[in-house]
Amino acid sequence: MLVDTHCHLDYPDLLADIDAVLARAASVGVGRIVTISTHVGRHESYRALSQRFANVFWTVGTHPHNAAEEPDTELETILELARHPRCVAIGEAGLDYFYDKSPRDIQRRVFRNHIAAARASGLPLVIHARDADAEMIDILSEETEAGPFGAILHCFSSGAELARVGVELGFYLSFSGMLTFKRSDELRRIAAEVPLDRLLVETDAPYLAPEPHRGRPNEPSYMVRTAEVLASVRGLPLDALAAATTQNAERVFARMAGAASA
Repeated sequence: MLVDTHCHLDYPDLLADIDAVLARAASVGVGRIVTISTHVGRHESYRALSQRFANVFWTVGTHPHNAAEEPDTELETILELARHPRCVAIGEAGLDYFYDKSPRDIQRRVFRNHIAAARASGLPLVIHARDADAEMIDILSEETEAGPFGAILHCFSSGAELARVGVELGFYLSFSGMLTFKRSDELRRIAAEVPLDRLLVETDAPYLAPEPHRGRPNEPSYMVRTAEVLASVRGLPLDALAAATTQNAERVFARMAGAASA
């Protein structure tokens, strides 16, 4: 079994055909899916998906693109929503200095608020990082010194130094369809070096469909191709890679593992 640790089932490309999307995922062994929050204010839609489908779980948080839309969400609001038994993580939150859709000072403030939520709730933080490696390293190192928290560097496409620091801080690195792209040699080199017990796989659907599906809306069933490439990079059979990444997902998303065994 594989776990899609990061996708957006509420987006129109997936939601319009949700039953078929999930059936296709199940048919290729993608057994559990985490649908990721981009707006705290849309929490009801994420929660509803997790309540409708037994293999879907959700998170609560504000994407850095949307930080300016939700700059002042109170910590207690996030924590209250995160108490739901099928909410498995905080985020996604972080820094995106490529698109800069929200002012950087607001991105940083919202990010630190989500770190505080992860620390207080005991849930892992799903981190979005793009073109902000140096500042991301500084914030994560500083905040870890203030108090530990779990985290996932999702859709990892940053440099080797952020990967190294993330592993040192005890975080997980999740790889998406980008790993399959022809020009992703450096990313594959990084993936080859991450400790096996810190690896996760995701789609970030409906974005970043892997080869040979590139150009189409991504969906959880396509994650098998990413897992195949990651297994090849690691020199492992696919079933061994699937077992390891599923075990890792169950470790980091502890509530998901508990729900599966209930």
